[in-house]
Amino acid sequence: MRQQNVKSPDASAAALPRPLKPAAAALGRVLSRAWSLPPQRNRVAVERDLHVPMSDGTVLLADHYLPVSVASAATVLVRCPYGRSGPFGLQNAQILAERGYHVLLQSCRGTFGSGGEFEPMRREITDGQDTVAWLREQSWFDGRLVTYGASYLGFVQWALAMDPPPELVAAIVHVGPHDFSRSAYRNGVFDLYNYIGWSDLIAHQENTGILRGLVRTATAERRLRPVLDRLPVSAGVPDLIGREPSWSERWLEHPQLSDPFWAPLQCGAALQRITVPVLVVGGWQDLFIEQTLEQYRTLAARGVPTRLLVGPWAHLDITAKGAAAIVESMAWLDRYAGPGKARGDGSAARGTGPAPAAHPDHPVRIWVGGEGAGEWREIPGWPPPGTTQQRWHLGAHGSLSTREPSPEVPAVRFRYDPADPTPSPGGAILAVTGGSRDNRAVERRLDVLVFSSDTLEEPVEVVGEVAAELSVARDNPYADLFVRLCDVDPRGRSWNVCDGIVRLTGEDPLAGSVRVSLIGAAHRFGRGHRIRLQVAGGAHPRFARNPGNGQVDAAAEDLVPTQYEIGLDAARPSVLLLPVTG
Repeated sequence: MRQQNVKSPDASAAALPRPLKPAAAALGRVLSRAWSLPPQRNRVAVERDLHVPMSDGTVLLADHYLPVSVASAATVLVRCPYGRSGPFGLQNAQILAERGYHVLLQSCRGTFGSGGEFEPMRREITDGQDTVAWLREQSWFDGRLVTYGASYLGFVQWALAMDPPPELVAAIVHVGPHDFSRSAYRNGVFDLYNYIGWSDLIAHQENTGILRGLVRTATAERRLRPVLDRLPVSAGVPDLIGREPSWSERWLEHPQLSDPFWAPLQCGAALQRITVPVLVVGGWQDLFIEQTLEQYRTLAARGVPTRLLVGPWAHLDITAKGAAAIVESMAWLDRYAGPGKARGDGSAARGTGPAPAAHPDHPVRIWVGGEGAGEWREIPGWPPPGTTQQRWHLGAHGSLSTREPSPEVPAVRFRYDPADPTPSPGGAILAVTGGSRDNRAVERRLDVLVFSSDTLEEPVEVVGEVAAELSVARDNPYADLFVRLCDVDPRGRSWNVCDGIVRLTGEDPLAGSVRVSLIGAAHRFGRGHRIRLQVAGGAHPRFARNPGNGQVDAAAEDLVPTQYEIGLDAARPSVLLLPVTG
């Protein structure tokens, strides 16, 4: 039975479908032109505030966007903690319904009128299953289900795929992780800025309108700085979030990923259970790019129909820069759930504008950036075949070259002081200043080692996983290593391409080789440019500083600095590993 609207005295009348308002329809047309979307196929009506009961008695609210005059259509399920009106309704429901799909846009537990308490990621497995059970009872549900969405909206898709419903025919995951524990702790290092910033956003989102929300996002780095700089960090979080204990505080209290605390947030098993076609979308500067690439590799290795798209965006600007992702998503929908498609019918859809439809011989589409590139490219898979691993040796006087090191090169040293943590501009952060930024200021610091190639006489194109293998000795067992690859242009500006971090503990030897994955890149270093590698002991406030005493979050008086020594000779070489094309 269809649930009734609790917000209106006349609930049955409120639940009747109503046509889109003219302004909303006009915005849909504007967005369609801006993103070069395929033509609209039908008008759209909306049923607001439908009740969707969960098995524990909690009621979640949802809006049903239905394609007018379409006899039978697949249903796209979008589960969202960020609201159902404004841009979220437009981007995640309206534009899909305008192209012939039912869309159920549901507010996650404890958000925007849905009952219960919002506890990030913890109830999404069961709430997703309960929502599908409700869908089965709806007269308009034809038995074909597609999941869709970005970021948190991507995680809930993997949560549902822990036990894939038989009705599921396809999934479209944009910049969405399957394991939040590994996002919170990157190789043991707490992802401080992103999770404090996200918690601040969630805690205040229902008290601010769209404009105030945009202002808060634009000013987040300045507003959050006092909390990010405070020690211990957890002492300042309640004042910022306005509740205690906050989600981020609890995350700080559980640094071991084997802790049962994280189990509901770990949905990696879904990658082994899902069998329907999956489109995964990532960004080279996105905070979830490592898991996006892992999703593709795992599904492709199992023979699951999979398509990977990676573009030149960071997490917050995928909407502004990610038109290609939307076009690809429309093609994926039409290919596996479009009008006239029965379950399991994956015959190719017609072309949909500038992006090619998914093709089994070219399952990966990537943006290759850098001097002389700036282009979309189809490749057979990821990691891409046909690349050659080049070893670029870190050398004396800050050099970086493919020449083998000599036996006489002395080691270089630097000192990391957590009381004056090394900053890191740009990168994979939830900020308007995320992405590729000029790194010259941080490279002048004494706690950052910089190794640069000679000016390139020919371009060097890198496509694949980038890594560094460093010979490291340290005087403190508790230390981090942050490594960043940069492209230095002819004006001397140093633009970050990719980076990685690892945490060392008492279980690691005080001297030895340490491998740091910089995850992946698709970038051309142009003629006249230089390749540069940074080595540091942290990247604050993106990552929580290492207190140097074995703790995750310590008081200022407990901080312990670390002295590092990086080997450069033939006996203790340090190398940058680049997957080079051509």
